[in-house]
Amino acid sequence: MTDWSDNDWSGVARRADQERIAQKREQIAAQAGRLFAAQGYERTSVVEIATAVGISPASVFYYFNDKAALFRAVFERDLPAAEALIARHADAKEPVSAILDVLGELAKDAIDPGASGMLVELLRRVEHDPDLIAVVGRTSEVVRDGLAALIVRGIDDGDIDPALDPIQTATWLQAIVDATYLNARPGYSPLPELRRTAMGYLTTFPSQGVDHRD
Repeated sequence: MTDWSDNDWSGVARRADQERIAQKREQIAAQAGRLFAAQGYERTSVVEIATAVGISPASVFYYFNDKAALFRAVFERDLPAAEALIARHADAKEPVSAILDVLGELAKDAIDPGASGMLVELLRRVEHDPDLIAVVGRTSEVVRDGLAALIVRGIDDGDIDPALDPIQTATWLQAIVDATYLNARPGYSPLPELRRTAMGYLTTFPSQGVDHRD
């Protein structure tokens, strides 16, 4: 028979409480992201967010210090997802295919009606929130470095243009993903065009086109 001490029960209770808080934060952030994308940061009130979640406005501030922190939370969710995505493809046997899969995963939400709105709001908010810049920058670095590592492997395998600089190329690929969100149309998937553009950029060798180092 298991002997449960007070400390054991206390630890279980703390973990359960932490899980409950994390789940509620995720729920609030998800609803906030939907409203921010549809209405904009300034036009979305904490009252509206609380109503969408089914809690009081005061409860929102139990989980987030202020509205700016809530907006950041929408993008903080991207970091663990990006880390998992890069880790999942890091050892892929075919780097070019892995790069295309990573880009496709990053751009898959561009089909969402609020995709372009959320990116526009992000661009507006970064000027006013250094902490937001740090959050988005860290996620971008994870993706950039992961793509760059795959590009290096693709060059070594002879499948990617050796004239390309891995970091610069990864940065350009991220810019292409951003463009799919800025030009998003409800119900339209940009993935075929994204794959075609990326594939052409990666595999146009110097003898076939321009040298990207110039």
